[in-house]
Amino acid sequence: LLSCRLYCEEEKDPKRRSCQTVLAEALDIVVRSFAPILPHLAEEVFQYIPYKKDSEGVFRTGWINASSAWKKPGIEEAIEGACAMRDSFLGSISGKNSLEYEVIIVIEPGLLFELMEALQAEETSSVSQLNEIMMASQTTLLSELPQETPSDANITKGTFLINLEGGDICEQSSYKVIARPIAKAKCPRCRRYTAESSSTPCPRCLQVLAAGKGST
Repeated sequence: LLSCRLYCEEEKDPKRRSCQTVLAEALDIVVRSFAPILPHLAEEVFQYIPYKKDSEGVFRTGWINASSAWKKPGIEEAIEGACAMRDSFLGSISGKNSLEYEVIIVIEPGLLFELMEALQAEETSSVSQLNEIMMASQTTLLSELPQETPSDANITKGTFLINLEGGDICEQSSYKVIARPIAKAKCPRCRRYTAESSSTPCPRCLQVLAAGKGST
């Protein structure tokens, strides 16, 4: 997830910048957390953080002060649900390269489906947050099984319990994860199987490369 956003997206793309923001916030919290027991290490790390504008030191800039903006209702449950489906997917392919597969997630209409839609607005995507979590080359989100399922597809069933608002909202949903080998070629830039040929970058990478040339 991190490597794809940091190294494959355009320099100023919101996906890449948001990833950098999360890493910066996580580093700040971790350094302040271990500062009382590892003061010299914490101070050294703090002084080498490139984006810090002050030089007062970790002990003069206060304790952990995470913004409330990081706490958004449903986000934690959405990520946990997606990770549960990813575990089902990875377990069904027995240690094979997950990028050689496309995933179809089928969820009955309800809260879990709505949470997954927050991670992937399109029905099928190779660049959505949901697809990045699934670690596949392409993910399709459906509310019912497709009419035709290839004979070489692996189908895994599971359930996920959603608990929101301290238990006031509680719903258990069932899902199916269908994994099948993807028919496209390996992109020479991002290494996902989303290209038309192995010698040509995929559409996303072509767009990023074109934007890079236009800004030079």
